[in-house]
Amino acid sequence: MIKFHKYQGTGNDFIIIDNRENIFDKSNNSLIENLCDRRFGIGADGLILLEMKNNLPQMVYYNSDGKPSSMCGNGGRCFAAFCKEFDLVTNNEMTFEAVDGKHEVLYEPQKIKLKMNDVPAIKPIGSDFELNTGSPHYIVFEQHIDDINIIERARQIRYNNTYKEAGINVNFVEPIDTGIFVRTYERGVEDETYSCGTGVTAAALAYHHTHIMSLGNYIVDVKTKGGLLAVSFNFDKEYNNIWLIGPAVFVYEGEIVL
Repeated sequence: MIKFHKYQGTGNDFIIIDNRENIFDKSNNSLIENLCDRRFGIGADGLILLEMKNNLPQMVYYNSDGKPSSMCGNGGRCFAAFCKEFDLVTNNEMTFEAVDGKHEVLYEPQKIKLKMNDVPAIKPIGSDFELNTGSPHYIVFEQHIDDINIIERARQIRYNNTYKEAGINVNFVEPIDTGIFVRTYERGVEDETYSCGTGVTAAALAYHHTHIMSLGNYIVDVKTKGGLLAVSFNFDKEYNNIWLIGPAVFVYEGEIVL
């Protein structure tokens, strides 16, 4: 019997387990996949373990296919909310370790600000773009993205000869009056998710790169299927001081027999 918590950030949902005493078998990828299964398990886009590294909380993240994955932005905010419940936070701020290094967190009413790694370059791929915001992302700008078959279109990119081995997340981005609207197909989940934090971050930077491209501090409001996020950043030949801003909501807790 093991205790778990369920959190979601704009509809991107996660199972979180306190593994500071090494109670969970991380080597059992099929167990993780089964726990994330929406019909036969708890159901989630990914599973997060709380561990400790260098006297800091460490976020260990797995996609719903049971495999270890790169950084997850919405998962990072949910992990931060989970850590606050366990009194690992002082003065409404904290730092935690993740697969791509340390991340700072600031807690504000109804939202959490997560600092992302700097992005030195955005690579053009024809009229599209590729960049890494802790996870690799492919950006396609298009109109009326609510009407497209995102699964079919995204898999043509995710499984082409360039990306099929390592995989890539595919984002369709539409500029709107309030900022941008983003739909994301996530590798490892192999489906569209309601929201993707690193994808939203990548889309906001690519939007600046294509539609603004001037030096200074910016904030881009982002609409996803699961709700609203924002990305603030500074552009000075590269993108730095990047913050992903949005809610992280406790859903429920329970126990399950492994």
